Amino acid sequence: MSALTLRIAVTAFTPLAARIGDDIGYSTAVVGVFGMLPTAMFALGGLLTPVLSRRFGLEMTALAAMLMTGIGSVLRALVPDTWQLLAFSAFALAGMGIGNVVIPPLVKRYFSDRLALLSSVYIVMVQLGTVFPALITVPIADAHGWRLSLGMWAALAFAAALPWIAVLRTRGANARFDTTELPADAGDAATGKVWRSPLAWGMAFMFGMTSLITYSMFTWLPTIFGDAGADAAFGGSMVGVFALIGLVAALSAPIVVGRMVNPFPVVIGCAVFFFIGFAGLLFAPMSAPLVWVLALGLGPSTFPMALTLINLRTRTGAGSAALSGFTQGVGYSVACVGPLLFGALHTMTGGWPVPFAFLTVAVLILMAGAWVACKPRFLEDTWN
Repeated sequence: MSALTLRIAVTAFTPLAARIGDDIGYSTAVVGVFGMLPTAMFALGGLLTPVLSRRFGLEMTALAAMLMTGIGSVLRALVPDTWQLLAFSAFALAGMGIGNVVIPPLVKRYFSDRLALLSSVYIVMVQLGTVFPALITVPIADAHGWRLSLGMWAALAFAAALPWIAVLRTRGANARFDTTELPADAGDAATGKVWRSPLAWGMAFMFGMTSLITYSMFTWLPTIFGDAGADAAFGGSMVGVFALIGLVAALSAPIVVGRMVNPFPVVIGCAVFFFIGFAGLLFAPMSAPLVWVLALGLGPSTFPMALTLINLRTRTGAGSAALSGFTQGVGYSVACVGPLLFGALHTMTGGWPVPFAFLTVAVLILMAGAWVACKPRFLEDTWN
């Protein structure tokens, strides 16, 4: 249930961005700012979560993440101006960012004997939470207005808070003082410094470039199809299809990665799909839009790969939490520039070739990071 809430504030907004802008008054340039906001807040979550989870425990941190997501989602649907919309969107997305980082160590704490299976389960739920808002927000907005369409997703976040309340009531103080799977304190001599590990940097760039490309497409795919003559509903449905294809990877990638000594060949395949999707959207977007979006949706299979590798490339719970925070903190920080720069390049050049060239460079960096991250070794052997 928690994983289901980790993308709803992103894909519920993107198909409605132009409509909301017409209503409350912001320009197309602000859409790029909204596109940058998820990765910025997810990066903040990567930095804050290790501190919060050491102080309050993993379960309490997860509960706080769900409540932040719900409260921010409700309030941003009620506000009258752009800056309040940005502020409460940021609050909801910060909750999601904390949830992104706290889920992997919780999986390792409770299900260490079945990591691949449970990784698949939660990644599938992340993908479902990405797909459904993109598919139905435009029809609901047409029928009932954009505020209801944007705000109704808060119900999922509040529902996801309930099981954590039950867990905390059952475990009591043990939840706070249980140190298994917690990130180690930076001053603990028994641990290393994660930023010294080549593995950690490879993971961060693999994850970061995947996120940069993915959120650039989430933000600008409706505009790309709009420029090619499609309507808003079609653009929103293509965002939904783009997210839906991620289910295939979410179901298969953790298991495949778990069975391969070095899964780098899979990354090469993902890069090929990226290039096919980019070329199709650039040269003939409406000739076979479903084909291009299907290819584009298979490219980010490196996302569930990276989440699975966080646990497979660590020996301990502390290592998993440290690598999760570093990978997502640095990765999302790098990804922040994606939607904003993609849009800025389009504005400056008046076309899409230069923005897609930018994403092509991102794929090459992704491959370089994955080359390091996929090697069969452990963080704990490399962080000193």
